[in-house]
Amino acid sequence: MARLLGELPRGAPAYEGLAARIRRLIAEGRLGADHQLPSERSMAIALGVSRTTVTRAYTELTDTGYAHARQGSGTAVRVPGSSRGALGGLLAVQDVDETLIDLTCAAPAAVPQSAAAIAWAAEQMPAQLRGTGYYPEGLPELRDLVAARYAERGLPTSPGQVLITSGAQAGLALATRLLISPGDRVLAEDPSYPNAIAAVRGAHGRLVTHPIDAAGWDAATLESTLRRAAPSVAVLMPDFHNPTGALMGASMRARLAEMFRRSGTTVVVDESSAELSLQHPSGMPAPFAAFGADVITVGSASKSLWGGFRIGWVRAPERMMAALVGTRASVDLGSSVLDQLAVSHLLRDLEPALAERRAGLRRSRDALAAAVRSQLPSWQFTLPGGGLSLWCALPRPYGPELVQAAERTGVLLVAGGRFGADGGLAANLRLPFTVDESVAAEAVRRVAVADERVRSSFATVRRRSETGRTPLIA
Repeated sequence: MARLLGELPRGAPAYEGLAARIRRLIAEGRLGADHQLPSERSMAIALGVSRTTVTRAYTELTDTGYAHARQGSGTAVRVPGSSRGALGGLLAVQDVDETLIDLTCAAPAAVPQSAAAIAWAAEQMPAQLRGTGYYPEGLPELRDLVAARYAERGLPTSPGQVLITSGAQAGLALATRLLISPGDRVLAEDPSYPNAIAAVRGAHGRLVTHPIDAAGWDAATLESTLRRAAPSVAVLMPDFHNPTGALMGASMRARLAEMFRRSGTTVVVDESSAELSLQHPSGMPAPFAAFGADVITVGSASKSLWGGFRIGWVRAPERMMAALVGTRASVDLGSSVLDQLAVSHLLRDLEPALAERRAGLRRSRDALAAAVRSQLPSWQFTLPGGGLSLWCALPRPYGPELVQAAERTGVLLVAGGRFGADGGLAANLRLPFTVDESVAAEAVRRVAVADERVRSSFATVRRRSETGRTPLIA
Protein backbone atom coordinates (compact mmCIF):
# COMPACT_ATOMS: atom_id res chain seq x y z
CA MET A 1 0.00 0.00 0.00
CA ALA A 2 2.83 2.40 0.80
CA ARG A 3 4.35 1.76 -2.64
CA LEU A 4 1.02 2.40 -4.37
CA LEU A 5 0.45 5.62 -2.42
CA GLY A 6 3.91 7.05 -3.09
CA GLU A 7 4.98 10.34 -1.53
CA LEU A 8 2.03 12.20 -0.03
CA PRO A 9 1.28 15.66 -1.46
CA ARG A 10 2.55 18.69 0.40
CA GLY A 11 0.81 21.96 1.18
CA ALA A 12 -2.29 20.45 2.77
CA PRO A 13 -2.97 18.59 6.02
CA ALA A 14 -1.41 15.12 5.86
CA TYR A 15 -4.71 13.33 6.46
CA GLU A 16 -6.27 15.06 3.46
CA GLY A 17 -3.34 14.14 1.26
CA LEU A 18 -3.59 10.50 2.34
CA ALA A 19 -7.34 10.39 1.77
CA ALA A 20 -6.95 11.99 -1.66
CA ARG A 21 -4.34 9.42 -2.71
CA ILE A 22 -6.54 6.51 -1.63
CA ARG A 23 -9.51 8.02 -3.49
CA ARG A 24 -7.39 8.19 -6.64
CA LEU A 25 -6.37 4.52 -6.33
CA ILE A 26 -10.05 3.62 -6.04
CA ALA A 27 -11.03 5.78 -9.03
CA GLU A 28 -8.29 4.18 -11.14
CA GLY A 29 -9.50 0.71 -10.23
CA ARG A 30 -6.32 -0.26 -8.41
CA LEU A 31 -8.23 -0.75 -5.15
CA GLY A 32 -11.45 -2.65 -5.69
CA ALA A 33 -14.69 -2.72 -3.74
CA ASP A 34 -14.34 -4.36 -0.30
CA HIS A 35 -10.55 -4.26 -0.45
CA GLN A 36 -9.39 -4.35 3.17
CA LEU A 37 -7.31 -1.29 4.05
CA PRO A 38 -4.34 -1.78 6.39
CA SER A 39 -4.90 -1.23 10.08
CA GLU A 40 -4.41 2.34 11.26
CA ARG A 41 -1.31 1.34 13.21
CA SER A 42 0.41 -0.54 10.38
CA MET A 43 -0.45 2.18 7.85
CA ALA A 44 1.00 4.86 10.13
CA ILE A 45 4.23 2.89 10.57
CA ALA A 46 4.57 2.17 6.83
CA LEU A 47 4.05 5.81 5.85
CA GLY A 48 5.95 7.39 8.75
CA VAL A 49 2.97 9.47 9.89
CA SER A 50 1.02 9.67 13.11
CA ARG A 51 -1.81 7.25 13.82
CA THR A 52 -4.09 10.27 14.20
CA THR A 53 -3.37 11.18 10.56
CA VAL A 54 -4.47 7.76 9.38
CA THR A 55 -7.53 7.76 11.62
CA ARG A 56 -8.66 11.13 10.25
CA ALA A 57 -7.99 10.00 6.66
CA TYR A 58 -10.07 6.85 7.12
CA THR A 59 -12.86 8.91 8.69
CA GLU A 60 -12.73 11.29 5.73
CA LEU A 61 -13.00 8.35 3.29
CA THR A 62 -15.93 6.90 5.20
CA ASP A 63 -17.73 10.25 5.38
CA THR A 64 -17.37 10.81 1.60
CA GLY A 65 -18.49 7.30 0.64
CA TYR A 66 -15.11 5.80 -0.34
CA ALA A 67 -14.85 3.41 2.59
CA HIS A 68 -16.94 1.70 5.23
CA ALA A 69 -16.02 0.57 8.70
CA ARG A 70 -16.52 -3.09 9.56
CA GLN A 71 -17.23 -3.85 13.18
CA GLY A 72 -14.20 -5.61 14.58
CA SER A 73 -12.39 -5.92 11.24
CA GLY A 74 -11.23 -2.44 10.27
CA THR A 75 -11.96 -0.34 7.21
CA ALA A 76 -12.72 -1.53 3.66
CA VAL A 77 -13.00 0.21 0.31
CA ARG A 78 -16.30 1.30 -1.23
CA VAL A 79 -16.72 2.46 -4.83
CA PRO A 80 -19.14 5.42 -4.67
CA GLY A 81 -21.65 6.28 -7.35
CA SER A 82 -23.31 3.93 -9.79
CA SER A 83 -21.48 1.04 -11.43
CA ARG A 84 -23.94 1.12 -14.32
CA GLY A 85 -22.34 1.09 -17.72
CA ALA A 86 -19.17 -0.71 -16.75
CA LEU A 87 -18.05 -4.18 -15.80
CA GLY A 88 -14.90 -3.44 -13.89
CA GLY A 89 -14.78 -0.11 -15.69
CA LEU A 90 -14.05 -1.82 -19.00
CA LEU A 91 -17.23 -2.96 -20.70
CA ALA A 92 -20.65 -1.41 -21.08
CA VAL A 93 -23.87 -3.07 -20.02
CA GLN A 94 -27.34 -2.14 -21.13
CA ASP A 95 -29.22 -1.52 -17.86
CA VAL A 96 -28.26 2.16 -17.79
CA ASP A 97 -30.53 5.13 -17.30
CA GLU A 98 -31.57 6.34 -20.75
CA THR A 99 -30.44 9.85 -19.88
CA LEU A 100 -26.85 8.70 -19.37
CA ILE A 101 -24.28 8.78 -22.16
CA ASP A 102 -22.06 5.72 -21.83
CA LEU A 103 -18.50 6.23 -23.09
CA THR A 104 -16.95 3.37 -21.14
CA CYS A 105 -16.82 0.97 -24.08
CA ALA A 106 -15.28 1.75 -27.49
CA ALA A 107 -17.66 -0.41 -29.51
CA PRO A 108 -20.13 0.75 -32.19
CA ALA A 109 -23.62 -0.52 -32.94
CA ALA A 110 -24.15 -3.18 -35.60
CA VAL A 111 -23.70 -2.37 -39.28
CA PRO A 112 -27.08 -2.16 -41.07
CA GLN A 113 -26.38 -5.32 -43.06
CA SER A 114 -26.35 -7.40 -39.86
CA ALA A 115 -30.11 -8.07 -39.79
CA ALA A 116 -30.09 -9.59 -43.29
CA ALA A 117 -27.00 -11.65 -42.42
CA ILE A 118 -28.70 -13.10 -39.32
CA ALA A 119 -31.83 -13.91 -41.31
CA TRP A 120 -29.74 -15.66 -43.96
CA ALA A 121 -27.85 -17.60 -41.29
CA ALA A 122 -31.13 -18.78 -39.75
CA GLU A 123 -32.19 -20.17 -43.13
CA GLN A 124 -29.00 -22.25 -43.27
CA MET A 125 -29.41 -23.75 -39.81
CA PRO A 126 -31.57 -26.82 -40.67
CA ALA A 127 -28.62 -28.45 -42.45
CA GLN A 128 -26.41 -27.73 -39.42
CA LEU A 129 -28.90 -29.25 -36.99
CA ARG A 130 -28.19 -32.73 -38.35
CA GLY A 131 -24.65 -32.55 -36.96
CA THR A 132 -23.13 -31.99 -33.52
CA GLY A 133 -22.60 -28.24 -34.04
CA TYR A 134 -19.04 -28.52 -32.73
CA TYR A 135 -16.37 -26.98 -34.93
CA PRO A 136 -13.22 -26.73 -32.78
CA GLU A 137 -11.29 -25.12 -35.64
CA GLY A 138 -14.25 -23.14 -36.94
CA LEU A 139 -16.79 -23.44 -39.72
CA PRO A 140 -14.83 -24.35 -42.89
CA GLU A 141 -16.43 -21.67 -45.06
CA LEU A 142 -15.65 -18.97 -42.50
CA ARG A 143 -12.02 -20.07 -42.28
CA ASP A 144 -11.82 -19.86 -46.07
CA LEU A 145 -13.20 -16.32 -46.06
CA VAL A 146 -10.93 -15.09 -43.26
CA ALA A 147 -7.90 -16.54 -45.06
CA ALA A 148 -8.97 -14.84 -48.30
CA ARG A 149 -9.36 -11.50 -46.50
CA TYR A 150 -5.79 -11.74 -45.18
CA ALA A 151 -4.57 -12.45 -48.71
CA GLU A 152 -6.40 -9.34 -49.97
CA ARG A 153 -4.61 -7.29 -47.33
CA GLY A 154 -1.17 -8.53 -48.40
CA LEU A 155 -0.68 -11.61 -46.22
CA PRO A 156 -1.05 -14.92 -48.09
CA THR A 157 -2.91 -17.29 -45.77
CA SER A 158 -4.34 -20.78 -46.06
CA PRO A 159 -7.51 -21.87 -44.24
CA GLY A 160 -5.30 -24.28 -42.30
CA GLN A 161 -3.69 -21.25 -40.62
CA VAL A 162 -7.01 -19.92 -39.27
CA LEU A 163 -8.76 -20.86 -36.03
CA ILE A 164 -12.18 -19.31 -35.32
CA THR A 165 -12.70 -18.13 -31.74
CA SER A 166 -15.45 -16.49 -29.70
CA GLY A 167 -14.12 -12.97 -30.21
CA ALA A 168 -10.68 -11.36 -30.21
CA GLN A 169 -10.38 -11.54 -26.43
CA ALA A 170 -10.82 -15.32 -26.56
CA GLY A 171 -8.16 -15.50 -29.27
CA LEU A 172 -5.76 -13.35 -27.25
CA ALA A 173 -6.32 -15.44 -24.13
CA LEU A 174 -5.75 -18.60 -26.16
CA ALA A 175 -2.47 -17.35 -27.65
CA THR A 176 -1.09 -16.09 -24.34
CA ARG A 177 -2.11 -19.28 -22.56
CA LEU A 178 -0.23 -21.33 -25.14
CA LEU A 179 2.90 -19.19 -25.31
CA ILE A 180 3.44 -17.89 -21.78
CA SER A 181 4.75 -19.95 -18.88
CA PRO A 182 4.52 -18.58 -15.33
CA GLY A 183 7.25 -16.01 -14.79
CA ASP A 184 7.98 -15.40 -18.47
CA ARG A 185 8.69 -11.78 -19.37
CA VAL A 186 6.09 -10.37 -21.76
CA LEU A 187 6.49 -7.07 -23.57
CA ALA A 188 3.36 -4.91 -23.82
CA GLU A 189 2.68 -1.33 -24.80
CA ASP A 190 1.89 1.21 -22.09
CA PRO A 191 -0.86 2.37 -22.26
CA SER A 192 -2.66 -0.63 -23.68
CA TYR A 193 -6.08 -2.23 -23.95
CA PRO A 194 -6.90 -3.36 -20.37
CA ASN A 195 -7.99 -6.84 -21.41
CA ALA A 196 -4.66 -7.40 -23.17
CA ILE A 197 -2.91 -6.64 -19.88
CA ALA A 198 -5.35 -8.95 -18.10
CA ALA A 199 -4.65 -11.77 -20.59
CA VAL A 200 -0.91 -11.56 -19.90
CA ARG A 201 -1.44 -11.52 -16.16
CA GLY A 202 -3.96 -14.33 -16.44
CA ALA A 203 -1.21 -16.44 -18.00
CA HIS A 204 1.08 -15.40 -15.09
CA GLY A 205 3.48 -13.50 -17.32
CA ARG A 206 5.71 -10.71 -15.98
CA LEU A 207 4.92 -7.49 -17.82
CA VAL A 208 7.69 -5.43 -19.37
CA THR A 209 6.27 -2.22 -20.80
CA HIS A 210 7.17 -0.05 -23.78
CA PRO A 211 5.85 3.53 -23.62
CA ILE A 212 3.72 4.67 -26.54
CA ASP A 213 1.72 7.75 -27.44
CA ALA A 214 -0.08 9.00 -30.53
CA ALA A 215 3.31 9.42 -32.25
CA GLY A 216 3.78 5.65 -32.07
CA TRP A 217 6.65 3.32 -31.26
CA ASP A 218 10.28 4.28 -30.66
CA ALA A 219 12.50 1.63 -32.23
CA ALA A 220 15.67 2.57 -30.31
CA THR A 221 13.91 2.41 -26.95
CA LEU A 222 12.24 -0.85 -27.87
CA GLU A 223 15.55 -2.40 -28.98
CA SER A 224 17.13 -1.43 -25.66
CA THR A 225 14.21 -3.01 -23.79
CA LEU A 226 14.57 -6.24 -25.79
CA ARG A 227 18.29 -6.46 -24.93
CA ARG A 228 17.70 -5.71 -21.27
CA ALA A 229 14.58 -7.77 -20.57
CA ALA A 230 14.74 -10.52 -23.24
CA PRO A 231 10.95 -11.09 -23.26
CA SER A 232 9.75 -14.41 -24.62
CA VAL A 233 6.50 -12.91 -25.95
CA ALA A 234 5.39 -9.46 -27.12
CA VAL A 235 1.77 -8.31 -27.39
CA LEU A 236 1.30 -5.44 -29.86
CA MET A 237 -1.52 -3.41 -31.40
CA PRO A 238 0.04 -1.83 -34.52
CA ASP A 239 -3.27 -0.99 -36.24
CA PHE A 240 -4.90 2.05 -34.61
CA HIS A 241 -3.61 1.20 -31.19
CA ASN A 242 -6.12 1.25 -28.35
CA PRO A 243 -6.23 3.80 -26.73
CA THR A 244 -3.73 6.13 -28.48
CA GLY A 245 -4.89 5.56 -32.08
CA ALA A 246 -1.30 5.19 -33.34
CA LEU A 247 -0.75 3.37 -36.64
CA MET A 248 2.56 1.60 -37.28
CA GLY A 249 3.99 2.22 -40.75
CA ALA A 250 5.37 -0.50 -43.02
CA SER A 251 9.04 0.41 -42.47
CA MET A 252 8.61 0.33 -38.69
CA ARG A 253 6.84 -3.04 -38.94
CA ALA A 254 9.75 -4.47 -40.89
CA ARG A 255 12.30 -3.02 -38.44
CA LEU A 256 10.51 -4.27 -35.33
CA ALA A 257 9.82 -7.70 -36.84
CA GLU A 258 13.56 -8.11 -37.43
CA MET A 259 14.31 -7.01 -33.86
CA PHE A 260 11.89 -9.58 -32.46
CA ARG A 261 13.35 -12.28 -34.72
CA ARG A 262 16.86 -11.59 -33.43
CA SER A 263 15.72 -11.55 -29.80
CA GLY A 264 13.75 -14.80 -30.16
CA THR A 265 10.53 -13.06 -29.09
CA THR A 266 7.22 -14.43 -30.38
CA VAL A 267 4.87 -11.63 -31.36
CA VAL A 268 1.11 -11.71 -30.75
CA VAL A 269 -0.66 -8.97 -32.72
CA ASP A 270 -4.15 -7.73 -31.88
CA GLU A 271 -5.75 -6.51 -35.13
CA SER A 272 -9.19 -5.67 -33.74
CA SER A 273 -9.20 -2.21 -35.37
CA ALA A 274 -7.26 -3.04 -38.53
CA GLU A 275 -10.26 -2.53 -40.83
CA LEU A 276 -11.14 0.88 -39.38
CA SER A 277 -8.99 3.26 -41.39
CA LEU A 278 -10.94 6.52 -41.74
CA GLN A 279 -8.68 8.26 -44.23
CA HIS A 280 -7.12 6.03 -46.90
CA PRO A 281 -8.14 2.39 -46.36
CA SER A 282 -6.38 1.28 -49.54
CA GLY A 283 -3.13 2.76 -48.23
CA MET A 284 -2.97 0.61 -45.09
CA PRO A 285 0.31 -1.26 -44.55
CA ALA A 286 0.29 -5.04 -44.84
CA PRO A 287 -0.49 -6.96 -41.63
CA PHE A 288 2.43 -7.19 -39.20
CA ALA A 289 2.66 -10.94 -39.83
CA ALA A 290 3.70 -10.20 -43.44
CA PHE A 291 7.02 -9.00 -42.00
CA GLY A 292 7.71 -11.88 -39.58
CA ALA A 293 7.37 -15.66 -39.98
CA ASP A 294 6.39 -16.61 -36.44
CA VAL A 295 3.78 -13.92 -35.72
CA ILE A 296 0.40 -14.89 -34.26
CA THR A 297 -2.40 -12.54 -35.29
CA VAL A 298 -5.71 -12.10 -33.49
CA GLY A 299 -8.64 -10.53 -35.33
CA SER A 300 -12.35 -10.01 -34.80
CA ALA A 301 -15.67 -9.02 -36.36
CA SER A 302 -16.62 -7.08 -33.21
CA LYS A 303 -15.38 -3.60 -34.15
CA SER A 304 -15.87 -3.74 -37.91
CA LEU A 305 -19.30 -5.46 -37.91
CA TRP A 306 -20.82 -5.92 -34.44
CA GLY A 307 -19.74 -6.99 -30.96
CA GLY A 308 -22.85 -9.15 -30.69
CA PHE A 309 -21.27 -11.49 -33.22
CA ARG A 310 -19.01 -13.30 -30.81
CA ILE A 311 -16.67 -14.21 -33.62
CA GLY A 312 -12.92 -13.69 -33.80
CA TRP A 313 -9.99 -15.63 -35.18
CA VAL A 314 -6.36 -16.51 -34.71
CA ARG A 315 -4.05 -16.60 -37.72
CA ALA A 316 -0.81 -18.50 -37.04
CA PRO A 317 1.90 -20.61 -38.72
CA GLU A 318 0.50 -24.03 -39.57
CA ARG A 319 3.00 -25.77 -37.28
CA MET A 320 1.35 -24.01 -34.31
CA MET A 321 -2.23 -24.85 -35.20
CA ALA A 322 -2.44 -28.26 -33.54
CA ALA A 323 -1.22 -26.78 -30.25
CA LEU A 324 -3.68 -23.89 -30.53
CA VAL A 325 -6.60 -26.23 -31.19
CA GLY A 326 -5.53 -28.46 -28.30
CA THR A 327 -5.33 -25.48 -25.96
CA ARG A 328 -8.72 -24.26 -27.17
CA ALA A 329 -10.31 -27.67 -26.44
CA SER A 330 -9.57 -27.22 -22.74
CA VAL A 331 -11.63 -24.00 -22.74
CA ASP A 332 -14.49 -24.57 -25.20
CA LEU A 333 -15.32 -26.71 -28.23
CA GLY A 334 -16.29 -24.06 -30.73
CA SER A 335 -18.10 -20.82 -31.40
CA SER A 336 -21.77 -20.22 -32.17
CA VAL A 337 -22.64 -21.76 -35.55
CA LEU A 338 -25.35 -19.16 -36.20
CA ASP A 339 -22.89 -16.32 -35.59
CA GLN A 340 -20.27 -17.96 -37.79
CA LEU A 341 -22.80 -18.26 -40.62
CA ALA A 342 -23.88 -14.63 -40.26
CA VAL A 343 -20.30 -13.35 -40.31
CA SER A 344 -19.56 -15.59 -43.31
CA HIS A 345 -22.45 -13.93 -45.16
CA LEU A 346 -21.07 -10.46 -44.38
CA LEU A 347 -17.49 -11.36 -45.35
CA ARG A 348 -18.63 -12.49 -48.80
CA ASP A 349 -19.53 -8.86 -49.58
CA LEU A 350 -17.62 -6.95 -46.93
CA GLU A 351 -16.94 -3.60 -48.59
CA PRO A 352 -20.47 -2.12 -48.32
CA ALA A 353 -20.58 -2.87 -44.58
CA LEU A 354 -17.07 -1.48 -44.05
CA ALA A 355 -17.91 1.65 -46.02
CA GLU A 356 -20.92 2.31 -43.79
CA ARG A 357 -18.92 1.62 -40.64
CA ARG A 358 -16.07 3.93 -41.64
CA ALA A 359 -18.39 6.74 -42.72
CA GLY A 360 -20.27 6.64 -39.41
CA LEU A 361 -17.07 6.60 -37.35
CA ARG A 362 -15.60 9.43 -39.42
CA ARG A 363 -18.62 11.63 -38.75
CA SER A 364 -18.56 10.85 -35.03
CA ARG A 365 -14.80 11.35 -34.77
CA ASP A 366 -14.96 14.74 -36.43
CA ALA A 367 -17.93 15.87 -34.31
CA LEU A 368 -16.24 14.73 -31.10
CA ALA A 369 -12.93 16.36 -32.02
CA ALA A 370 -14.62 19.65 -32.94
CA ALA A 371 -16.54 19.69 -29.67
CA VAL A 372 -13.40 19.04 -27.60
CA ARG A 373 -11.48 21.78 -29.43
CA SER A 374 -14.34 24.23 -28.85
CA GLN A 375 -15.39 23.42 -25.29
CA LEU A 376 -12.22 21.96 -23.77
CA PRO A 377 -9.47 23.98 -25.48
CA SER A 378 -6.85 23.15 -22.86
CA TRP A 379 -7.13 19.44 -23.69
CA GLN A 380 -4.66 18.06 -26.20
CA PHE A 381 -5.07 15.18 -28.65
CA THR A 382 -3.83 13.95 -32.02
CA LEU A 383 -6.65 13.24 -34.46
CA PRO A 384 -6.31 9.51 -35.24
CA GLY A 385 -6.50 8.25 -38.80
CA GLY A 386 -8.72 5.41 -37.70
CA GLY A 387 -9.77 3.29 -34.76
CA LEU A 388 -12.47 4.16 -32.26
CA SER A 389 -11.34 6.82 -29.79
CA LEU A 390 -9.50 10.03 -28.98
CA TRP A 391 -6.71 9.77 -26.39
CA CYS A 392 -6.79 13.12 -24.62
CA ALA A 393 -4.11 14.75 -22.47
CA LEU A 394 -5.58 16.87 -19.68
CA PRO A 395 -3.84 20.05 -18.49
CA ARG A 396 -3.36 18.46 -15.04
CA PRO A 397 -3.59 14.90 -13.64
CA TYR A 398 -7.20 15.07 -12.48
CA GLY A 399 -8.68 12.30 -14.63
CA PRO A 400 -10.02 10.18 -11.75
CA GLU A 401 -11.79 13.18 -10.20
CA LEU A 402 -13.19 14.11 -13.61
CA VAL A 403 -14.61 10.61 -14.12
CA GLN A 404 -16.52 10.92 -10.86
CA ALA A 405 -17.73 14.44 -11.68
CA ALA A 406 -18.76 13.46 -15.22
CA GLU A 407 -21.10 10.75 -13.93
CA ARG A 408 -22.94 13.41 -11.97
CA THR A 409 -23.50 15.28 -15.25
CA GLY A 410 -24.75 12.12 -16.96
CA VAL A 411 -21.64 10.79 -18.76
CA LEU A 412 -19.91 7.52 -17.91
CA LEU A 413 -16.15 7.49 -18.54
CA VAL A 414 -13.18 5.25 -17.74
CA ALA A 415 -10.16 6.66 -15.90
CA GLY A 416 -6.93 6.73 -17.91
CA GLY A 417 -5.26 4.57 -15.29
CA ARG A 418 -7.27 1.57 -16.50
CA PHE A 419 -5.12 1.56 -19.63
CA GLY A 420 -1.81 1.53 -17.75
CA ALA A 421 0.02 -1.64 -16.80
CA ASP A 422 0.70 -0.10 -13.39
CA GLY A 423 -2.03 2.51 -13.15
CA GLY A 424 -1.03 6.16 -13.38
CA LEU A 425 -2.10 8.06 -16.52
CA ALA A 426 -4.23 10.38 -14.39
CA ALA A 427 -3.61 13.13 -16.95
CA ASN A 428 -5.19 11.11 -19.78
CA LEU A 429 -8.73 10.19 -20.75
CA ARG A 430 -10.13 8.07 -23.58
CA LEU A 431 -13.17 9.42 -25.44
CA PRO A 432 -14.68 6.84 -27.83
CA PHE A 433 -16.34 8.17 -30.99
CA THR A 434 -18.68 5.22 -31.28
CA VAL A 435 -21.89 7.19 -30.63
CA ASP A 436 -23.58 9.36 -33.25
CA GLU A 437 -22.56 12.98 -33.83
CA SER A 438 -25.26 14.67 -31.76
CA VAL A 439 -24.64 12.41 -28.78
CA ALA A 440 -20.88 12.97 -29.05
CA ALA A 441 -21.37 16.75 -28.96
CA GLU A 442 -23.74 16.53 -25.97
CA ALA A 443 -21.31 14.24 -24.14
CA VAL A 444 -18.50 16.78 -24.52
CA ARG A 445 -20.80 19.59 -23.34
CA ARG A 446 -21.53 17.64 -20.16
CA VAL A 447 -17.87 16.69 -19.66
CA ALA A 448 -16.92 20.36 -20.04
CA VAL A 449 -19.30 21.18 -17.18
CA ALA A 450 -17.69 18.49 -15.03
CA ASP A 451 -14.22 19.69 -16.02
CA GLU A 452 -15.01 23.23 -14.93
CA ARG A 453 -16.35 22.00 -11.59
CA VAL A 454 -13.26 19.89 -10.88
CA ARG A 455 -10.83 22.63 -11.84
CA SER A 456 -12.77 25.20 -9.81
CA SER A 457 -12.61 22.94 -6.78
CA PHE A 458 -8.83 22.70 -7.16
CA ALA A 459 -8.58 26.47 -7.38
CA THR A 460 -10.68 26.85 -4.24
CA VAL A 461 -8.49 24.38 -2.36
CA ARG A 462 -5.37 26.25 -3.46
CA ARG A 463 -6.74 29.67 -2.43
CA ARG A 464 -7.85 28.46 0.99
CA SER A 465 -4.57 26.67 1.55
CA GLU A 466 -2.65 29.85 0.69
CA THR A 467 -4.70 31.91 3.18
CA GLY A 468 -4.14 29.39 5.95
CA ARG A 469 -7.74 28.29 6.23
CA THR A 470 -8.74 24.64 6.17
CA PRO A 471 -9.12 23.69 2.49
CA LEU A 472 -12.21 22.06 1.10
CA ILE A 473 -12.02 18.47 -0.06
CA ALA A 474 -11.82 18.35 -3.85
